[in-house]
Amino acid sequence: MPSLPIDDRCAALYTVGQVADMLGVQQAFLRRLDTEALVQPARSASGQRRYSRDDIGQVQRVTTLTNEGLTLAGIRRVLALEAELSAVRAELAAEKSKQTAR
Repeated sequence: MPSLPIDDRCAALYTVGQVADMLGVQQAFLRRLDTEALVQPARSASGQRRYSRDDIGQVQRVTTLTNEGLTLAGIRRVLALEAELSAVRAELAAEKSKQTAR
């Protein structure tokens, strides 16, 4: 049985209105996150934003950090540092894997 788009965490299925309703945020907030390059959803053929489940998770993360008092600039830095840390951890894991293979 082929997988359905709904099963794909990266499938851009949800509109701004749907995501705003799901998360209890303003549509303007979602548009601002896009403008500030914190959460950049895909676009439909007509240019409307379409969010994936991964995008929605990222909006939730940003919302949590906003509620903790961080500014959007601060959140951008936190997300960049988290991505950097993840990359370093992946490098370390790869090195450990090489060393144990020897």
